[in-house]
Amino acid sequence: MFPNFLKVAWRNLWRGKAFSLINLVGLAIGMASALLILMWVHNEFSFDSTYPASDRLYQGWNRGKYLHGIQCRNITPSPLGPALKTDYPEVERASRLSWDASQLFTIGDKKIDLTGAAADTDFLPMFGFPMLKGDPLTALKDPNNIVLTQKAARALFGDADAMGKTLRLDNKYDYTVTGVMKDLPNNTGFDFEYLLPWKYLVRTNQDDSDWEHNFIRNYVLVRPHTDIARLNNKIRNIYQQHVKGVNVNEAFLYPVSRLHLYSNFENGVPAGGRIETVRVFLTIAVFILLIACINFMNMSTARSERRAKEVGIRKVSGALRSSLIGQFLGESILLSAVAGGIALLLVQVCLGPFNLLTQKQLVVEYVNPIFWLSFAGFIIFTGVLAGSYPAFFLSAFRPVSVLKGYFKKAHQKELRRGLLRHAPSWFGTFVSLGSPRKALVVLQFTFAIILIVSTLIIRRQVQYAQTRETGYNKDNIVWTYLSGNVAGKYDLIKSELLDKGIALAVTKSSAPLSTSWQVNGAFWKGKNPNVHIDFNYFNEDGGIVKTAGLRLLQGRDIDTKQYPTDSTAVVLNEAAAKAMGFKDPIGQIINRGDWDVGWHVIGVVKDFVLESPFDAIKPMIILGPKANWFNLMHIRLNGAKPTAQSLAEMGDIFRRYNPEYPFEYHFIDQEYARKFNDEQTTATLTALFAGLTILISCLGLFGLAAYMAEARIKEIGVRKVLGASVTGIVTLLSGDFIRLVLIALLIAAPIAWWSMDKWLDNFDYHIAIPWWIFLAAGAIAVGIALGTVSFQAIRAALTNPARSLRSE
Repeated sequence: MFPNFLKVAWRNLWRGKAFSLINLVGLAIGMASALLILMWVHNEFSFDSTYPASDRLYQGWNRGKYLHGIQCRNITPSPLGPALKTDYPEVERASRLSWDASQLFTIGDKKIDLTGAAADTDFLPMFGFPMLKGDPLTALKDPNNIVLTQKAARALFGDADAMGKTLRLDNKYDYTVTGVMKDLPNNTGFDFEYLLPWKYLVRTNQDDSDWEHNFIRNYVLVRPHTDIARLNNKIRNIYQQHVKGVNVNEAFLYPVSRLHLYSNFENGVPAGGRIETVRVFLTIAVFILLIACINFMNMSTARSERRAKEVGIRKVSGALRSSLIGQFLGESILLSAVAGGIALLLVQVCLGPFNLLTQKQLVVEYVNPIFWLSFAGFIIFTGVLAGSYPAFFLSAFRPVSVLKGYFKKAHQKELRRGLLRHAPSWFGTFVSLGSPRKALVVLQFTFAIILIVSTLIIRRQVQYAQTRETGYNKDNIVWTYLSGNVAGKYDLIKSELLDKGIALAVTKSSAPLSTSWQVNGAFWKGKNPNVHIDFNYFNEDGGIVKTAGLRLLQGRDIDTKQYPTDSTAVVLNEAAAKAMGFKDPIGQIINRGDWDVGWHVIGVVKDFVLESPFDAIKPMIILGPKANWFNLMHIRLNGAKPTAQSLAEMGDIFRRYNPEYPFEYHFIDQEYARKFNDEQTTATLTALFAGLTILISCLGLFGLAAYMAEARIKEIGVRKVLGASVTGIVTLLSGDFIRLVLIALLIAAPIAWWSMDKWLDNFDYHIAIPWWIFLAAGAIAVGIALGTVSFQAIRAALTNPARSLRSE
């Protein structure tokens, strides 16, 4: 029987080549789109969950009461990890990990910048990163050890064996390679190219053992069968045990496997995160696949009259309904298999641009048997989904009715009787709406309109944030690290940059203007001891207002040349002055702790965007040079000179004073633009898949309109003979489809509003959803549907009635 089924299926597909091609193209595009999205979703769900003991890996977090409620952060004190390992038997291993930093490595004449971090000895065995060479248990044991990734080892030593080789770090310290590990996978939150022992931070005075200072990440590996809720309850007050009499945060452990997707907290409780975006695209994948399957359903049922007699003859010959259902499902699975092969080719062709857009490294795992099993299941699922309704529909025809030629009456009667009795519940829902085919078209365009609305709102939100007032002039500002001799020759470099007219202003600082590297609390007279406020800290040596183009609201900028006491001066932003409750901030004294010097306020600047342009601006304290934590220098270039010329002259100066290090710089405006990458990627992908959804819908609508025009060709001929105009006939044939699209708009609008309102809630700074967006989406959908249907309608209206009525 099976060969016969295949033969019949092939003949039916070949007999209706045009309709089969429309089905094939629609399914192929839908399946390829769904496959790309599912590959991306799988990568997102696998983030940091593929380590050997990923179910036992946790990161240290803080939970505390702040001005705007309970907040959670993953920045913790340096002593936390060692204390957890020493004092709590449930903790098997613990490791601190510094933030990634770029360092210069020298081997002979070769100088290479690599990005890496410092970690404790337990870090490698905890996470189980595959080691090509070296023992993970001892690779970071000695102070002069270093572990390289495979890529870093190749960059430094070529094809030679890196093990045991010595390299120089920052032209100061020699390190011996004691381990080479595989390059990090593309589904991890880590991004280092080398690892140094934690003692490197101690050697360079970057370690801070104060329990009140949160500045690094702590990770722990708990023992098997540990009750994590009980352990969290035990460590909750660990800070109070080491900082007596101070109102500090609570500590808790959070699974590493959930960091990527569930890192947002609201009032101290996990509240989603990137998982919201993943769910959106997973929904889009389902939408696209459903729309492609709906095309198949509509086209199959529209052509059902041609299969009715076949069904009648088969039933008269003794065929059971179950065998007919199997035959029709087999046809759809066969078509799905062919479409799946085309979809796989499309995926391979589109994977490069898709990876570039999503900044991923996705690959089709052809050698993985699990992939082929999953792909086969995907094809069968799609075939069954697409063919289920046509199979139940066609197999329900009564042979007596269809063989007598009463097809339309017969199948309408079946829709009211037998199908509701034998078909699944979802099919009965379609029948109750009237015409199942119309219900499917409505469903199809409902999905399309939801995606159109989502695309418009996401793009509007990104544009809204891009046009936000930043509070400073980000143009023509570059920053470069104080690497090598730059820190010692800073005054000479600054003077030469200004004297030669290359720069208009220069200042040292602790972090770039595009981010925050230090967060801490503060104390002042009149502060409520029960309210904790975290401030972004920023250190400068004077002149940041001029360099960044900040707007002074009160007081002045830090200037130690004219005012020597400004070494302990601070400048606040508006949010900080408001949070501290100062009516007159100038002259107020601020401390960061009992150990700290008294800092006096000399100025207040207008709020400026330091972190995400989608978030509210946080309180910020700009410290004077007494803080003595400088990592880089900001340079405002002279806009009167060509930028390329200024950079070339600046490079010559830096190379003369710091010949051992390459001159590297970063533009603030480019870094600010990168803050929109995730949202722009979301907007682009949504628009792309919305376009594909519309394309697939139009393919089905085109085929359906062609069949409808063909079925009503004699009616059109009669109407033309009786004097109907082309416009009237086009309106008649198009009207039904336009009404269906308008019904879809009424259904899609509230769903789209609800989903986009939830998405916008993830941003502090966001748009209100305007009502006209739904009208615009409806107009787009109606225009597309009208354009698709009108072609067939006009073609039918222009047909010579003599040809269509000849048999009459």
